[in-house]
Amino acid sequence: MHTGNNWGGSFEINHGEVTTSGEYDRSRTSEWDGAALYHHQNLDETQQSWLLGPQEKKKKKYVDFGCIVISHKALKWILGSIVLAFCVIGLPIIIAKSLPKHESPPITPDNYSVALHKALLFFNAQKSGKLPKNNGIPWRGDSGLNDGNDTDVKGGLVGGYYDAGDNIKFHFPMSYSMTMLSWSVIEYPDKYKNINEYNHARDLIKWGTDYLLLTFNSSATKIDKIYCQVGGHRNGSQTPDDHNCWQKPEDMDYLRPTLTCQSGPDLAGEMAAALAAASIVFKDDNVYSTKLIKGAQTLFAFARDNGKRTAYSRSYPADIAPYYNSTGYYDEYMWGAAWLFYATGNNSYLSLATNPGIPKNAKAFYMIPDLSVPSWNNKLPSAMLLLTRLRLFLNPGYPYEDMLQMYHNVTGLNMCSYLHNFHVFNWTNGGLIMLSRGGPQDLQYVANAAFLASLFVDYLNASGAPGWYCGNNYISSDVLRSFATSQMDYILGNNPLNMSYIVGYGNQFPRHVHHRGASTRNDHKYYSCNGGWKWFNTNNANPNNITGAMVGGPDQFDKFSDLRDHYNNTEPTMAGNAGLVAALVSLTTTAGNGIDKNTIFTAVPPLYPQTPPPPPPWKP
Repeated sequence: MHTGNNWGGSFEINHGEVTTSGEYDRSRTSEWDGAALYHHQNLDETQQSWLLGPQEKKKKKYVDFGCIVISHKALKWILGSIVLAFCVIGLPIIIAKSLPKHESPPITPDNYSVALHKALLFFNAQKSGKLPKNNGIPWRGDSGLNDGNDTDVKGGLVGGYYDAGDNIKFHFPMSYSMTMLSWSVIEYPDKYKNINEYNHARDLIKWGTDYLLLTFNSSATKIDKIYCQVGGHRNGSQTPDDHNCWQKPEDMDYLRPTLTCQSGPDLAGEMAAALAAASIVFKDDNVYSTKLIKGAQTLFAFARDNGKRTAYSRSYPADIAPYYNSTGYYDEYMWGAAWLFYATGNNSYLSLATNPGIPKNAKAFYMIPDLSVPSWNNKLPSAMLLLTRLRLFLNPGYPYEDMLQMYHNVTGLNMCSYLHNFHVFNWTNGGLIMLSRGGPQDLQYVANAAFLASLFVDYLNASGAPGWYCGNNYISSDVLRSFATSQMDYILGNNPLNMSYIVGYGNQFPRHVHHRGASTRNDHKYYSCNGGWKWFNTNNANPNNITGAMVGGPDQFDKFSDLRDHYNNTEPTMAGNAGLVAALVSLTTTAGNGIDKNTIFTAVPPLYPQTPPPPPPWKP
């Protein structure tokens, strides 16, 4: 069909039906057909619209998925988008995962954090009572299950810690050790967490505070006695006891009397400090924290009782005084009041801690060198540093400022006394400061001083102070930090003997530690009171390493006798190890730097300086 014919049919003429002449035909065709053809071609679109109507639109095609019908065009867009997303997102991920991984190597722990892991284990080895399955010391078992049966305490005085190489539970240094552990956790919680020792440290503290709560009527607000010791030895006695027998705790079968104190402001003040400090550690457990605070307040009220102000050790001159004799109690008043203020926010405790009579009776401002040495018997340098913290970060002003400023000044002078160039204390040729004045077991005092020095530096750093003054001499805080690190490095083995004084740390450490449990073979045999002495007398190394124990240490000539019968050199103590733990966590940089500035102030309300009293009237 011809494309110009909109009506159908052919434009051609059937010659079989034409009878006229060819001339006529040609003439007709030339006159009509051309015009007709031309006309039809010009009207093609118009005629289409008249006669055929609009052109039929293309039908859209759809795809039926059963639950949904979608057009071809939309389907193409969806599929294209998926492909594009795969190219932009999926393909790079696949390529990235297929490439070799280059993970950052784990941070190598520094010497201080390695030693810290071990130092904490010492407390596990010293536990008394029914031990948990995860105690981690294979040669230790349940012991002291009959302790306190001679008291009115239901269930007795089971638990707590043995003090040193013997099996006595001295509650005075035990309380101090718990206070120091709590203080270190309060100041450096992130460090403990980052090296996975936070829960361990809290468990050790709770093991101690649970026991201390048994030693007095913790449900009362007023008490008239404290159980101050379990076991012991009376000088000159031949009766089987904790010194006359050499038995591991699991074999003890002799009588272990409980000593009761009807007075003891020093003991009660330290116990109050321990419970108050622990209440801050356990602030996330409101019930337990409240129980600790209540117990601390009860103990401190006992300590402040005018009729009970006799040192606890004076009650037992043959049982306590030869071992842990207390020389005063005003330092415990300052120490306990400071911790109770932080635990409760009660200003009456701060008023007591800054009462001029307290430092006067404690001789805090006399600048006696021995009073700058922190220990289980002398809390003055620790208490004044703890209160200096308050001045640096909260600055409560009047009426506390004058006394807090004095504490701050004396704290700075205490730190000066630790520095070699001021010649306050003697030093060994190997670089150890002799804080014990040539006496035994110097390392426990060194560790405590290193902690206070390192902590003071962290206080200065947190307050933006680069140093402090020793008289007219400005001392950079880095100098004091170097003191702390040098002393701890000495303990860890940087000394003339290359001897680590922490058992289990390094390659060379004491092997004949004066310790009943560590020296007695764990062969499941019973060794009697006298039979156990063969383990004391042997020249062989201890069959059990009491990992983490810091021994008494060398003498003033850097000499050390690794002999079991030289207890001044080879016996560890709780108070010494508590200071060691605190110093190590303050110095480690594996888990970061600096203190937790605010946690200790959680219970402290805003302190607005009061208006000072008007001056006295002028008299001409």
